[in-house]
Parts: sequence; structure tokens; C-alpha cells
Amino acid sequence: MRTSERIIEKLLLICAGIAVLGVALIAAFIFAEGWPVINKTGIMNFLWGKVWAPTRGVYGIFPMILGSIYVTLGALIIGVPIGIGCAVYLAEIASPKLSEIIKPGIELLAGIPSVIYGLYGMTVIVPMIRKVFNNQGFSILAGSIILAIMILPTIINISKDSIEAVPEEYKEGSLALGSSHWQAIIRVILPSARSGILSAVILGMGRAIGETMAVIMITGNSTFIPESILSTARTLTGNIGIEMGYANGEHQKALFATGIVLFVFIMILNLMANLIPKKVGE
Repeated sequence: MRTSERIIEKLLLICAGIAVLGVALIAAFIFAEGWPVINKTGIMNFLWGKVWAPTRGVYGIFPMILGSIYVTLGALIIGVPIGIGCAVYLAEIASPKLSEIIKPGIELLAGIPSVIYGLYGMTVIVPMIRKVFNNQGFSILAGSIILAIMILPTIINISKDSIEAVPEEYKEGSLALGSSHWQAIIRVILPSARSGILSAVILGMGRAIGETMAVIMITGNSTFIPESILSTARTLTGNIGIEMGYANGEHQKALFATGIVLFVFIMILNLMANLIPKKVGE
């Protein structure tokens, strides 16, 4: 191996090491700051406690955990069918020219700042929900709709690539046996691309559960346990974003402890994505 290649190899190794070290340092800092509160409160009381009252030294994040789960599940219920349907259309039905027109629009969604989504939710989605359901409008449903729009680029692009990676022979064989194009898509192409589609859904879930600004603006940020999709809610990220600016002492450390729970959620989602076979049809 030439000297230049060795130097490049070492530089790449250093870059990879810096990335891993950065994640490790962040994790160590969050755990160091937040764990004392969890240890003092008790991990079960912290996770399952229903009251968040920093002024009284009571830290229970169960309402925020439920808020994050409900908003994320709502976003997946709305966004996944639309995203996969769009991916199928672009990969199998749309003409190459039309696909090239639609694709930049989808990529543009990924580049819009989250605060813009929040403003759209406040001025369009929330008033619409208020008018239809005759309530305050700020709700889990509003957050789910906005997050569904935000995760569409992730689901569409990864699912489209997975569908296009399915060997053409699979579809040709299905058509040769007498199936229609639609039957070939449903029974052959989508099952063969399922690993990539599942990865897209999991990554979209991670995007949704980690969103902060847009969710803060439209979910109402109530610290009570939500009773329905029309109830107000506060997510884990929203809890940190709202209170970190004025928190201090034990209150601040409790927010870092909330970050630990969020960090664990994201790590689990990433592990799930990595455990799914990447090879299409495997």
C-alpha cells in the first residue's frame, strides 16, 4: 500500500473516531447531569410519575412520554400510507419526466425549517381543528398532522430507493405469470422491498419523536395525561425546550434526566433500524 493511501486511511479512521467520540461525550454529559435526579426520585417514580411540578420538587414524566408516543403514532398512521403510496407511484407508475418534477418538491419538504411547519400548523391546522371539533385546536391531532408532513421526505425517498432496488426480473416474472401491474406491485415488489420500507418507517419515527419546535407551537403543552387525540399534550422534547431557558439547580438536572429517556428512545429506534436486513428481499 502506498504512503498516500495509508495517510488517507488513517485520516478517515480519525474522522470516524471523532464522530463516535462526539456521541460518547454527549451521552456521558447527559447521563452525568441527569442521573442524580433519577436516582433521587427513583427510576420508576420518574418514568411513571403523573405529576410534573418542579417548584415542589416533583418530577414525573409519564404524561410527556405518553404525549411523545401519541403524537408519533398519529404521525405514522397518517404519514406512512401516504409516504409509501407516493414512493410506489414515483417508482412504478409515474413517467420519468413527471417523477423528476415531483422529486424536488419532496426534497424541498426536508429543507423547510421546523418553525415554518409550526407556523403553518398554528395558522391553518389548529384553526381547522377548532372549527371542525369546536375545541381549542391545539392538540395531539394537530401535532400528528404536522409531523406526518415532516416525515414524508424520509419515508418517500428511502421507500422509493428500496422499491427501485428490487430486481426487474421479479416484476417481469410476475407479469409473465398473468398478474396485472398492480398485483405485481402488491404481491411481489412491496414484499421484496419490505426491509427498506421498514427502515424508512423507523427512521421517520425517530424524526418525529425528536422534533421540538413545531410540536411546541401546536400541541398545547399541557403536563396532564392526554385523554384523546383532541387533548393537549407535551412531548419529551417539548418539555426540555420550554423549560430549559429558565430552569436551574435540580429542575435543570431533571430536564437533563428527561433527555436521558429521549436519548434511550432514539438509540432503541436506531438499533431497530440497523437490525433490519438491508439487502432487499433477504
